[in-house]
Amino acid sequence: MEEMVKVAVDAMGGDYAPAEMVKGAIDAVTLRQDIRVYLIGRQDVIKEELAKHSYQGPQIEVVHAPEVIETAEPPVMAIRKKKQSSIVVGMNMVKEKKADAFVSAGSSGAILVGGQVIVGRIKGVERPPLAPLIPTEQGVSLLIDCGANVDARASHLVQFAKMGSIYMENVLQVKNPRVAIVNIGAEEEKGNALVKETFPLLKNCPDINFVGSIEARDIPHGEADVIVCEAFVGNVILKLYEGVGSTFLSLVKKGMFENLRSKVGALLVKPALKKTMKAFDASEYGGAPLLGLNGLVVKTHGSSKAKEVTNSIIQCVTFKEQEINEKIRRNIGTSPVEGE
Repeated sequence: MEEMVKVAVDAMGGDYAPAEMVKGAIDAVTLRQDIRVYLIGRQDVIKEELAKHSYQGPQIEVVHAPEVIETAEPPVMAIRKKKQSSIVVGMNMVKEKKADAFVSAGSSGAILVGGQVIVGRIKGVERPPLAPLIPTEQGVSLLIDCGANVDARASHLVQFAKMGSIYMENVLQVKNPRVAIVNIGAEEEKGNALVKETFPLLKNCPDINFVGSIEARDIPHGEADVIVCEAFVGNVILKLYEGVGSTFLSLVKKGMFENLRSKVGALLVKPALKKTMKAFDASEYGGAPLLGLNGLVVKTHGSSKAKEVTNSIIQCVTFKEQEINEKIRRNIGTSPVEGE
């Protein structure tokens, strides 16, 4: 019998909670028999949503958490005061090994604080980064960090590169992943103080396949598998990526239905276009794992619908099967960081 992967899901987090969180969980257990989902939140509300669907009963369990951390609340204070919130209860389940992973579309700040304070960092990891997969011409790349460490140091970025390489090689099966640092030019002497300090450390790091700098315009072409930056830059890249993608799609749709000729053409290209646009749909790749913790925490978009929740839950199975935390612990927890 397959070992069940236990995933705690914040049923109260996100713009479309609890309906889309519940539907995403049901779709996940329908697709996979080796997943057990704990839906955490207000029991009566969750059960009301569950009653609208048919699903495998034993694979889903409701865990009551009467409090909800709102997006606008100060993260540290919310984690301390709302001990019975869905985020805190879910984090504690991971800490106590009652769940293998926690997935939430809720408050980013609370998730980042809770991950470090409750779940805790792997010994030796200085800063856990958020690492989403972003679509490219060649498949996907890992953007690390996209939101957890705005004021990072060079040693942090080296660890991001190592953790990102482990993730891409084991979860995405990318052999010897190419690592690049975000810069304003290809030359080694370019960049701000952080990039200039980090570049030689990455260049001399034996644990990664460092290919140099990458400019923002080259990211969509897939010229690196692991894209390293501090969170301010990473978050700008991610948000611009999403904005350009949705704007482009909107303009394409508008152009396709302008007149009769374009409508006829639209019918001919629809199958190919649909396949292409699916590849650039962020929800296809699940959420962003907070790497370097003692357990898996995955942050999904606040606007997540069921598909992204489902993919985030399934993503947790691969993470556990490939023993990502153990590999990070062996690679980073037992060796000094370059430059320290």
